[in-house]
Amino acid sequence: MQNKSVDKSTSPYEWKWVRDGIWTGVGIGASAYGLILIKNKDDLPLAERDKFLDPVKLQEEIDNLPFLDKWVAGNHSENANSISDIPFALSFAAPFAFLFDAEINDHTGQYIGLYIESLATTAAIYTITAGLVDRSRPYVYDNSGDTTDDRRFKNNGQRSFYSGHVAATATATFFAAKAYSDFNPDANGKVFIWGGAAVLPAAVGVFRMEAGQHFLTDVLLGYVLGAGTGILVPELHKRKNENIDIYPSSGTSFNGDSYNGMAFRYTF
Repeated sequence: MQNKSVDKSTSPYEWKWVRDGIWTGVGIGASAYGLILIKNKDDLPLAERDKFLDPVKLQEEIDNLPFLDKWVAGNHSENANSISDIPFALSFAAPFAFLFDAEINDHTGQYIGLYIESLATTAAIYTITAGLVDRSRPYVYDNSGDTTDDRRFKNNGQRSFYSGHVAATATATFFAAKAYSDFNPDANGKVFIWGGAAVLPAAVGVFRMEAGQHFLTDVLLGYVLGAGTGILVPELHKRKNENIDIYPSSGTSFNGDSYNGMAFRYTF
């Protein structure tokens, strides 16, 4: 009886342990540093609280917001905050669902490594930004009494910029769509996968705004940065086309003339 070996498919990506190990390690380290910055953020200074307590001054603050953000100021909903965590959590599982794809399953370690690298990149950018930039969340503008002043003026209320929930969700879903498309370039139904990748972080963003956690500009920036990372990290790891070779060439032609130039070779 003759045993037949099953050949693994060729991955569209290249993984280099030194390069990618350093990349991922730096991302995780930078994320840890960013979390320290977030933890050590100051509460809203006493001198600045009056403008959020006086109705006239508060309205002036709202009027000074970008026009895209004014309608979100004062939002607050614990229910929406809790609901936003559902699609947020589901997004992290999305890339693992594609491990059932035969092409991706052949390269599980590489695929998961790229996923972790993408998340580490997003986490590093987000945590450092949130730790360094002070921007009041929409619920800080709620002077109705429904949101306590203690909550409004704590340091957590000063990191609206930008939405980490949306950024992380977009990274996970767009990474999954990008990787699936690269492993299965001729697959049908990719439009639905990309559509799902786009909808999930958008849903998170809607609930985060309803909850009063972020303004629209915070959500849009988180979406763009997260989706960009989810797409760009795999793209930067795309395998070079080894069938194409361009190289300098020189020699003598049939009629005895010397030549110098560039040669193009494609191997079938």
